[in-house]
Amino acid sequence: MSELPPEETTAAPAPPPDPFEDWQRLDPKAVIASTALVLAPMFPIVAIMAVSDENSGRTLATVGVMLGVVVLTLVGSWLNWYFTRFRVTAERFELREGNISRSFRSIPRERVRSVDLTAPVVHRLLGISVVKIGTGQKAGNDELKLDAISTARAEELRRLLLRPRAGTTSEGVPPPVTGSGEETGTEELARIRPVWYLYSTLTASLLLFTWAAVGSALSTLSDVFRTLWAADTATDWLSDTAASVWAHVPLWAVVVAAVVTVLLGGLLGALAFSLEMWWGFRLTREGDATLRVRRGLLTTRAVSLERRRLRGVELAEPMLLRLAGGSRLTAVATGLEHGETSGRSDNKVLLPPAPRGVAGRIGALVLDRSGTLEDGTPLRVHPRVALRRRLSRVLLPAMLLAAALAVAAHQSGAVPWWSWLVPLGAALPASVLAWDAYRNLGHGHRDEYLVTRYGTGVKRTVLLQREGIIGWRISQSPLQRLTGLLTVSATTAAGNGYYSVRDAGTEQGLSFAESCVPGLLSPFLEKNSDFTSESGDSPDGTSHERTTKRTDHP
Repeated sequence: MSELPPEETTAAPAPPPDPFEDWQRLDPKAVIASTALVLAPMFPIVAIMAVSDENSGRTLATVGVMLGVVVLTLVGSWLNWYFTRFRVTAERFELREGNISRSFRSIPRERVRSVDLTAPVVHRLLGISVVKIGTGQKAGNDELKLDAISTARAEELRRLLLRPRAGTTSEGVPPPVTGSGEETGTEELARIRPVWYLYSTLTASLLLFTWAAVGSALSTLSDVFRTLWAADTATDWLSDTAASVWAHVPLWAVVVAAVVTVLLGGLLGALAFSLEMWWGFRLTREGDATLRVRRGLLTTRAVSLERRRLRGVELAEPMLLRLAGGSRLTAVATGLEHGETSGRSDNKVLLPPAPRGVAGRIGALVLDRSGTLEDGTPLRVHPRVALRRRLSRVLLPAMLLAAALAVAAHQSGAVPWWSWLVPLGAALPASVLAWDAYRNLGHGHRDEYLVTRYGTGVKRTVLLQREGIIGWRISQSPLQRLTGLLTVSATTAAGNGYYSVRDAGTEQGLSFAESCVPGLLSPFLEKNSDFTSESGDSPDGTSHERTTKRTDHP
């Protein structure tokens, strides 16, 4: 009787080794990139000195100093590359760096909030990227920077660090770490349209930045002319040209031409900046875990955000953009600090300036809501006394200033008699802005989100997840107490840290806070006997009781 063959066993394939488990070096081309960034601005300076009448000895000394700087930069970059190591273990990301002063940083992978990839022009030519790992801490240096590793490995590292820390998918299988390229399950939510570049030009910040850049460029050209001993010639030519134009063209035409030049130049400059910032913009959703924004013409940027960190969105409408029917969309998320504190105002952008309907629809997609952000119960209006408060802010100072100027003009001839008309004339547009600020006030609930709207120069509409509210801050200025208004601020660990419902009625604001997060504010409130029986329905359909504030604020 023959023996049966041994039963074949099927062993599960071993998972691929983690490519970042051992200590890793940066890419050696990072040394070339750092040196090139220092070397590039030196070429124009040396060229100008070579063609000018500068003393040859001084030119050689300058070149020698520059070569010394380049050598020091090269050595410093090589030392930084040699002593920098990083690795990713099952639980932590670890980084060793420094040559004279060594440092070791180790953070739990659970605390990684975002992974950004940036590639300036030199880095792109060399095929490397800078990786910035954000931890969301607001104290100290919260960012770990790897400058630089190859773009393909940077993509692998990004996917590894943003992989859900449970370590498994819903089927219990660890998600794979693939190579470069698009990962399966990637859904495109938005892509730049050519007309959106025009919306980007309608932001005052870009217009101002354009003319600031033009002024800097003219200053540099002036230095170049001065170095080439051509300043006098250029000044004489400009003076003669201006004099001839002034003599043959009416004054009103010169003024109109100057205004058109300023506006057209600003728009063209803003369009150029817009192209550089938003070229190739794509917003994608990778599985259910990550939102990713990629953009940039010369310097490419890729910002990744874990969806579980997302607490809401903000629609911002600067005045010029609002008049054109546009809006831009940003994220309210933990780990993305406010731009003023982090120095990076663009790491939370979800959509560039675009038609408001598109921004509302994309915002709803990001929050997994149907329709647009505007769908749902209309926002509550604020008491009319809030309008009177805003009007008094602009009219009272204008009237006081006009009265003071009128008295000064009557008592002294140094002040023109018409000077008191200036503040009164400025009061009219200021009153329009005050009325617009009141009209934009609103608050309410939409699904599981708190909604607050405010602002006139920049109208903002914020949707904040009610589960993300960790407390309330109630504030009343002396004038608010006289007029029966208060400001209710929802504090949260995301975004700016708090989002306010401004100048709501006392009863209105407190009952809204209590109905928004039931039980959070109630221990600090006492029920008003006059209103206890007036139970009502909040805009989201939940019942609540009208309450009044105690003397001790929460």
